Amino acid sequence: MQTARWLLTTGSMALAGVLAQPADAAGPQGTQMHSHAPLLLVATVADQTKVDATKAALRDLWIGHVFWVRNVVVAELAGDGSAQQAAEKQVVANARSIAASIEPFYGAEAKEKLFTLLAGHYGAVKDYLDASVAKNGDKQTEATSTLMGNAGEIASFLSSANPYLPKDTVDGLLQAHGGHHIAQIQQLLAKDYAGEAKTWADMSQHMYVIADALADALAKQFPAQF
Repeated sequence: MQTARWLLTTGSMALAGVLAQPADAAGPQGTQMHSHAPLLLVATVADQTKVDATKAALRDLWIGHVFWVRNVVVAELAGDGSAQQAAEKQVVANARSIAASIEPFYGAEAKEKLFTLLAGHYGAVKDYLDASVAKNGDKQTEATSTLMGNAGEIASFLSSANPYLPKDTVDGLLQAHGGHHIAQIQQLLAKDYAGEAKTWADMSQHMYVIADALADALAKQFPAQF
């Protein structure tokens, strides 16, 4: 459990930096995003009702991610192939929905890029699950490394698109999210259901943090659309 605890601590430290002052960054098409003061001033006129509605929609999508991934874990541990296959289809559909949520702001190419990165995230979680069931420590380590590397790739992508999403901060949040997946798999495998219930509560709240950070960053970058 040491890896999971370290990742969760990293994410908690990163939370303090969410929505820090933006640095110059290039968008997904190579468009420069600059941290000029007028952008900050204009962003204050965003309609908070629309921002809150966006937060609610993104929260629903990100909660759907952890809900269906958990179903995959439970089904695999129970040896229920039919349930696992159904849950995996929902994981993919959910990833497509999360990716589609950025298309109105960054375009179809960015949507496809994010979907590919999210697919990589799930693939690493699934590899860790398979390795844990097989009790293969080397494969667990390899899957953990892939999961953390993928977090960095997603953070780089999001920070390049939006100057209000600092790369190090987003990376920390996503590493903590990966730590939740790892802890959950370990606890369910060990039948530590009380521990997993606590992890689920923490994981769910963490999804809200990520969703809210994304919504606030979008509202700051695109105030006219809010």
